[in-house]
Amino acid sequence: MSIFDTLSTYGVVPVIAIDDAKDALPLADALVAGGLPVAEITFRTPAAAAAIMAMARHRPDVQVGAGTVLIEEHVDAALEAGARFGLAPGVDGQVVQYATSRGLPFAPGIMTPSDLQIALRAGCKMVKFFPAMPAGGPNMLKNIAAPYSHTGMGYNPTGGVTLDNLADWLALPDVRAVGGTWIATRADIAAGNWDRIRDNAAQAVARVAEIRGQK
Repeated sequence: MSIFDTLSTYGVVPVIAIDDAKDALPLADALVAGGLPVAEITFRTPAAAAAIMAMARHRPDVQVGAGTVLIEEHVDAALEAGARFGLAPGVDGQVVQYATSRGLPFAPGIMTPSDLQIALRAGCKMVKFFPAMPAGGPNMLKNIAAPYSHTGMGYNPTGGVTLDNLADWLALPDVRAVGGTWIATRADIAAGNWDRIRDNAAQAVARVAEIRGQK
């Protein structure tokens, strides 16, 4: 099973910006307590690499990846920190090729069929549809993905996804997992609201199970 297959089993991947690496382990523990042992730590803050490293070393059961991987140096930093996968908001063929050469499972961002074709040519098996709601929501992705359904491409919609519209996204057969920015917000992490993050994770897990007919 590939790492992206593993992410698909969760249905939701928390997308996280963290400002202090000391919060990485209590954050990981809150996600695990909520039944969602996965995190995309974005390179939007200087603490990202250290946070990924802390999780990878001390909470190895958490599937931790790197988000906002924009340049080759981010690929290197992600791997050195122990990230198991990488994602980006856009598609850069050179970065995709570099990630492949380094052995980092990588999902670039797409918003148009042209973006998707670049990702396909690069051999990607998963792409991030971003920004998901502003780009047109589930109906837009349904129409973009339709001509490519035979390719086996999987999608990770991120940006404006919520518990309220989660069912609309997961109803699309090629959507493997959504990016959940609401689960562990920057403000809640900074305030140490671990119970809230745990509860958000648990609600997401329960909603995915309900949508997929597992409860």
